[in-house]
Amino acid sequence: MKSPLQVICTDGIIGSHPHPRTYGSFPRVLGKYVRELNIMRLEEAVRKMTMEPARRLRLWDRGLIREGMSADLILFDPKTIIDKNSYLEPKVYPEGIKAVWVLGNLKFKDF
Repeated sequence: MKSPLQVICTDGIIGSHPHPRTYGSFPRVLGKYVRELNIMRLEEAVRKMTMEPARRLRLWDRGLIREGMSADLILFDPKTIIDKNSYLEPKVYPEGIKAVWVLGNLKFKDF
């Protein structure tokens, strides 16, 4: 996870009983590996989740906050974000996510 070449993603598929990382991959990285274990800085984790995967996949309108981009955004609390699900209960939503925008449209808010 410390390698600058590594990216963070999930291949989880939503279904009747998905893998827990479908709902919790990114909150797990931010809560456990960034905040709790200090394996990488928050800024590096966000880059590995956003800009770098978009660049590798040549999704030029994603991965950065800039005028003209798609505006897929997550507002989260770095002090509380964490995954809460398990193999037995994979559909439990994470804690610490305050809002989600997709293409600039607010899709979820918890404030």
